[in-house]
Amino acid sequence: MELAREMRFPVVAGAPGSKKVQEGSKSQRRGRWRQGKAKASRLSHSMDLRTMTQSLVTLAEDNMAFFSSQGPGETARRLSGVFAGVREQALGLEPTLGRLLSVAHLFDLDAETPANGYRSLVHTARCCLGHLLHKSRYVASNRRSIFFRTSHNLAELEAYLAALTQLRALAYYAQHLLATNQPGRLFFEGDERLVADFLHEYVTLHKGCFYGRCLGFQFTPAIRPFLQTISIGLVSFGEHYKRNETGLSVTASSLFTGGRFAIDPELRGAEFERIVQNLDVHFWKAFWNITEIQVLSSLANMASATVRVSRLLSLPPTAFEMPLTADPKVMVTISPPLAHTGPGPVLVRLISYDLREGQDSEELSSLVRSEGPRSLELRSRPQQAPRSRCLVVHIHGGGFVAQTSKSHEPYLKSWAQELGAPILSIDYSLAPEAPFPRALEECFYAYCWAVKHCALLGSTGERICLAGDSAGGNLCFTVSLRAAAYGVRLPDGIMAAYPATMLQATASPSRLLSLMDPLLPLSILSKCVSAYAGGETEDHSDSGQKALGMMGLVQRDTALLFRDLRLGASSWLNSFLELSGHKSHPNSVPIAEPMRCSVSETALAQPEGPLGTDSLKGLTLHDLSLRGSSETPDTPELSLSAEARGHSTPSAINFLLRPEVASEESEAEAELSTKDRVQGVCAAFPEGFHPRRSSHGTKRMTLYSSPIVKNPFMSPLLAPDSMLQTLPPVHIVACALDPMLDDSVMFARRLRSLGQPVTLRVVEDLPHGFLSLAALCHETRQAAALCVERIRLVLNPPGPPV
Repeated sequence: MELAREMRFPVVAGAPGSKKVQEGSKSQRRGRWRQGKAKASRLSHSMDLRTMTQSLVTLAEDNMAFFSSQGPGETARRLSGVFAGVREQALGLEPTLGRLLSVAHLFDLDAETPANGYRSLVHTARCCLGHLLHKSRYVASNRRSIFFRTSHNLAELEAYLAALTQLRALAYYAQHLLATNQPGRLFFEGDERLVADFLHEYVTLHKGCFYGRCLGFQFTPAIRPFLQTISIGLVSFGEHYKRNETGLSVTASSLFTGGRFAIDPELRGAEFERIVQNLDVHFWKAFWNITEIQVLSSLANMASATVRVSRLLSLPPTAFEMPLTADPKVMVTISPPLAHTGPGPVLVRLISYDLREGQDSEELSSLVRSEGPRSLELRSRPQQAPRSRCLVVHIHGGGFVAQTSKSHEPYLKSWAQELGAPILSIDYSLAPEAPFPRALEECFYAYCWAVKHCALLGSTGERICLAGDSAGGNLCFTVSLRAAAYGVRLPDGIMAAYPATMLQATASPSRLLSLMDPLLPLSILSKCVSAYAGGETEDHSDSGQKALGMMGLVQRDTALLFRDLRLGASSWLNSFLELSGHKSHPNSVPIAEPMRCSVSETALAQPEGPLGTDSLKGLTLHDLSLRGSSETPDTPELSLSAEARGHSTPSAINFLLRPEVASEESEAEAELSTKDRVQGVCAAFPEGFHPRRSSHGTKRMTLYSSPIVKNPFMSPLLAPDSMLQTLPPVHIVACALDPMLDDSVMFARRLRSLGQPVTLRVVEDLPHGFLSLAALCHETRQAAALCVERIRLVLNPPGPPV
């Protein structure tokens, strides 16, 4: 009521400001708040940019004049100042957004698919303007009321003003990319040193404002409570992680640290920014794998479809032969994975809604691997369903460093029910302990095994779809490229959800969205790519023990969860995330054990750990990448052949344009001097505009730039035309607000330019990883259903028109 006192508005006890009336108005305020959020979202979609800006400027000037006339009070001064800032940033932002929007259509796949990073950035800025417009109207209507919550409204206005300032900076960066890139290209392809300078400048921007009160403002309202819960859990987990890492014990008072992050959005945003910028890939591996502990995975499975078969299989590392597609009489040898750790089994999970022929065979049962007390074993039924004509081979996401098929099991069960086909999900080995190309080798081996032994999986194999999300989408493309190189059967189609197709450190309009994305910040993307490319410099054995020890302690704390519930403790989540200072020491295992480093319940229950790699430490990254092919003379050198490497440099890649056009543009690009490019990077902002910088210093983010990230089997977007022309029909489902959106758009454009069958569907207002949130709200269920529809197009293609 500070402003009320400054404006000399009396508050009379027992009058409209009494406790009873205030309590009654609290629920009404909550309802108005929810309606206001929805109204702000509708405003951002219904009003054109100029009208929205003019309305906001008019309201800001009116509120600024009002609060300026309220005397010298600090609160009135800050409110006047924040509206002055809103006016300044809105007027400065609108022309830049208009220019971006005027050319955004040039980067779409087609007129029916209006989606690319420029459009997404404009949409995000419009969402922020819409929130500020709604809040400004609310202030103008209620600023004289004795119920006007001054501090709350001031804090929210200041937070959104900070977000608008940073969005203006991103718009200038996007404008710089537009001026620097060649026509039709979304990714920056200039001098790698300039790319690094551009990205290092970008990461110094302040990000905390997007992780506090403004968290997830660009997404559908149903997603925001989930993001808030995740952010609170992450900062609490990060605090305990640092205690565990430094050997400090967790005191009783530290169990309640999550509460202060819940009630103080600014503190949560600052801590979130610190964690994102400073903690290593092992932290994210441990945090992302929390969903695999018994209590949470059991809860998730209770809410998912009930299936008859969910079995973890261990495929032995034995070479086998497959016929060539071009000449079935000729056989090619499929060798087991070899890179980095030598031959070892590959884990896969078979999921089937019905018990089908072959799924209870002795041969398949001999491959079953126990998962402990939680295992869903095969349930006998009086009758077996016949083999399905279809099979889905699934590759999970997780940034190449985390998660397993168990993490994705809830939506895979729904897929199995809706599609009426068995699903084989591959548990490939994870980076940084098993970098590229180990995951590719394991996924290719498992895919070939599934094609050869589809009868054991309950399928005739007539139609096979390869499906994956995020990093799994990347592996779907590269597995298909490798299958084409071997000459074996290709899948009948690929469904890739929000795939990563460009792992090279570069800038694009959609990548700019990583500044505000709580699930995919740029620094995390860089750490995951660095780990997958073999760029981790930490001692892997110690780091593996650290991650395993942390998850072991998390498992221990789940037992405390039930005790806390019985005692009625409100801090059960903090107990669940408690980590103490001691570490576990996994035992060594024979070389034949699979290298799973996503510490699931199974891994905790069995004596597994990182395999010895001493014999490989002396090899170069290039030697390691070749190891999987060069050690087997019968296997062609495919994924890392000299031919593939020769095509992987940016200069040899033709993005959408014909060779003669690309040649002319190369000459024009050469005329632009390095000096001009450097000046362009430094002059991205107009004079007088200064975005907010990070309060955590200007730590230079490690950008992994090894030539291996340009390998087409790592970045399929960089594959030459001859390789992409071998792909089967591709169906991509992307997110409009995903930092990886441009990966999907550019990949679809390349395939379309080559005459390859490809579809691109873009869902609105959802974050990266929506498949794992399928049960959260109506919007995520619709997006998940779209993925199922795309898979169904592969398994049951429409017949020719009559």
